Amino acid sequence: MKEQEKSAGPLTQKEKNIPFSQLAAYGAGGIIPIALFNIAGILVGLMGNISLGLSAFWLGFILIIPRLWDAFSDPIIGHLSDNTRTRWGRRRPYLLIGGLLVAVCFVVMWWIPKGDQVHAWFPSESSYHAFQLVYILFTLLLFFTAVNIFEIPHGALGMEMTSDYHERTRLFSAKSFVGNLFAMSTPWLFALANTHAFKGTGGNEADGMRYVSLMIAAVIIPLSFWWFFKLREPGFVKAAKQEKTPFWKDMKLVATNKNFVMLTFTIFTLAMGFNFVQLLGSYIPIFYVFGGDKVAGARLLGINGTIWAITGVLAVFPLNWISPKLGKRNTLITAMLLMCLAQLSKIVCYNPGHPYLIIIPTVLLSAGMLFFFTLGSSMVGDICDEDELNTGHRSEGSYYAIFWWFIKMGTALASFVAGALIVFTMFDETQVTKVDSIQGSIREIRSKVQYWEGYQGLTASNAEWLGKTKIQVAEALEEAKEYSTYLEKESLKKPEKTNQNLPAYPGQRKNMLLNQLSATKATIRDLEQIQSDLENQGPRTPDSLIKTIVEKAIPLTLHTKLEKARKNSFELMAHLEGKSLKTKNSAAHYKQIMQNVTGVNDRLASMNPALPMDMLDTELGTIETEIVPLTKQTPYTLLMMRVVEIGLPLLLSLISIFFIVRFSLTEKRCHEIKELLRQRNTERVNGAETTK
Repeated sequence: MKEQEKSAGPLTQKEKNIPFSQLAAYGAGGIIPIALFNIAGILVGLMGNISLGLSAFWLGFILIIPRLWDAFSDPIIGHLSDNTRTRWGRRRPYLLIGGLLVAVCFVVMWWIPKGDQVHAWFPSESSYHAFQLVYILFTLLLFFTAVNIFEIPHGALGMEMTSDYHERTRLFSAKSFVGNLFAMSTPWLFALANTHAFKGTGGNEADGMRYVSLMIAAVIIPLSFWWFFKLREPGFVKAAKQEKTPFWKDMKLVATNKNFVMLTFTIFTLAMGFNFVQLLGSYIPIFYVFGGDKVAGARLLGINGTIWAITGVLAVFPLNWISPKLGKRNTLITAMLLMCLAQLSKIVCYNPGHPYLIIIPTVLLSAGMLFFFTLGSSMVGDICDEDELNTGHRSEGSYYAIFWWFIKMGTALASFVAGALIVFTMFDETQVTKVDSIQGSIREIRSKVQYWEGYQGLTASNAEWLGKTKIQVAEALEEAKEYSTYLEKESLKKPEKTNQNLPAYPGQRKNMLLNQLSATKATIRDLEQIQSDLENQGPRTPDSLIKTIVEKAIPLTLHTKLEKARKNSFELMAHLEGKSLKTKNSAAHYKQIMQNVTGVNDRLASMNPALPMDMLDTELGTIETEIVPLTKQTPYTLLMMRVVEIGLPLLLSLISIFFIVRFSLTEKRCHEIKELLRQRNTERVNGAETTK
């Protein structure tokens, strides 16, 4: 801190400037590590927990496993990239292959098998969730490996595209700039996945992300070809003549570099803090600021994320002004202080009465994060210059692989700890997913009711409605048969060891399933009769007969969806009743929630699908409104989430300052290294000419 980092003399214009076309192409590569990497690390955990009902602890645990795999794969990829020799260079082939693999794996990752039909394959709820966790783990391993194949050679390429101290910062600033520019849209992915266009009538955000991922892949695939054909490797001429080195020799050099160790520990602790903010910061707007309203919370997350991205884009410019004046190390310390201030401001800015105050810490955090991620990569390039001076060998791939792995390990470790802390705060993901199930059923019923309102409004002839009714009856019959199969399998399963505080629950659930099975089989018989009646009608059928058949068919097409809603409501009531008996400290909270869910349950139980459609639509709209508060978490959970989300990143930022003040590679020393390298290269060229 005491030593001021000063410039050591002017450089030639050729050394300073990277062509704009190369700057733009390289910068666009920031889309994968900055945007997609964070999407996978954050949204998989969030949606797996609140959309699929998977344990936050186990989701955090499986997010660590790809990082452990990376401990083997990252250094190998970096070493292979350093020692690859092709007609296209040693980095560019990996950019093409890695980019295409990222696009494919990103799509596969979101198509998690789910739904009643998949659920029926498994003997228990826990085995079903275990299957989903294994699927997520396997696809995450594929996705993150694909990201590594792209990102490690891409980061190494940035270090060798220029040897200028500040131009290197400008290059990585371009990567941060474009990555954050793309990230302006990524915070809206959760909100986009929550829209009807993507999730459908009865789906949730996990269904919506399947189709959002296809849109993202359509962007990444053409970019992969652009990166391959557009980027150049100015350092490949020197590297092509460089002798290939053994893997363990490269790893030893990296591990024994003191400045690299201090920088890596700094970034590792900051990456942990960053992930705490990103993961737990997604829960707080939804469950604290908006009381469990995921649609309103998703909108705030989208706006907040856009502010984050805009700040990240704009922060590139002050970074390129501040860094030459203060030096990289002191600028990095400034970034950490900004992040500490951001965490402290959340004490006031997390406010349900004024939700948009959250923008204040967002601006401070985004600027700090942009500074440290950009400077970290740039400073690794400076370390590679120092290593070349000492060893005569450049190993950007190996250095960047280890550096990148520590960032990811910090992120993954934070995900694991955050998952454990979410369990510690007693966040109830089962409550959230069961409410989702009711909401999905109600929306499906309401959509069908609004469809049939068109018939009662006489917007088409009876002959046209005859054809439409045939389609609706066929769909309802197929749905009823599938639900009947599901109920048969569920009624035969042994009860899970859940709701132990409710000894009558297993028997009540089995009776409910058997009653629904009987009612659904009766619905199937009635629908088959209606289907037969419809097939026997011709063009001369009297309108009065068509009207009678259609009106008889309408309530039957709603029956199965209504039975699903009733089952989901029963499951939610049983779950909340069990929690209320187990959690004495939140008795008032559960008493209020139980009153609300009892009201919803009573409305569903008394609902008659034979009522006029406008009355049904009004009743369903009332139920939909009453469902939203049912996801509200306990006061203890909300308090502990805020304490953890504010306190842990603040502590880790202070620890990272301890490491960075021990980083001794100042700007003055970097310029000395550059001049010594220039002199040595000149002597080698002159020596070679003399020999000739």
